[in-house]
Amino acid sequence: MSRIGKLPVEIPQGVEVKVENNVVTAKGPKGEESVTIRPEIEVKLDGNHIVLTRVHDDRKSRSLHGLSRTLVQNVITGVKDGFEKKLEIQGVGYRAQMQGTSINLQLGYSHPIVIEPPKGITIAVEANTKITVSGSNKQMVGDIAALIRSKRPPEVYKGKGVRYEGEYVRRKAGKAGKK
Repeated sequence: MSRIGKLPVEIPQGVEVKVENNVVTAKGPKGEESVTIRPEIEVKLDGNHIVLTRVHDDRKSRSLHGLSRTLVQNVITGVKDGFEKKLEIQGVGYRAQMQGTSINLQLGYSHPIVIEPPKGITIAVEANTKITVSGSNKQMVGDIAALIRSKRPPEVYKGKGVRYEGEYVRRKAGKAGKK
């Protein structure tokens, strides 16, 4: 039995959940999200809990059990509290600024990089070097944060670039030089 999959998902106060044809839709203060669960997993609404059970006990169903429960939990957490990723910019002359809803990045290239967030994702810039990506969909928040980081990942010699907050970048020694 899946240790994660057998746990019921609790529905917090202020969140409405509907289950129809293995589609779980949650509505809360941060918006509305839905997730489609594979037919190998059965979804039941039991009071203020959602219970996921396997239809069969084959390998495919067992592997999807914990995943499906986590996807439902992420939808409910997203509409109640939301998700956020924080990024830091390090390097001389590297900075970020907001232009309406899009973000303008100066990362040492000859041109600025402008990223327009999709619907449901908000980007905020603090002190020109700290970026916060937030939204109710965990996957989209992670994708946009990874897209921003990919424009100038941290390099190993000087540590310049865009990194996640608290990310450790292993540094390399430079040239040894002549003796």
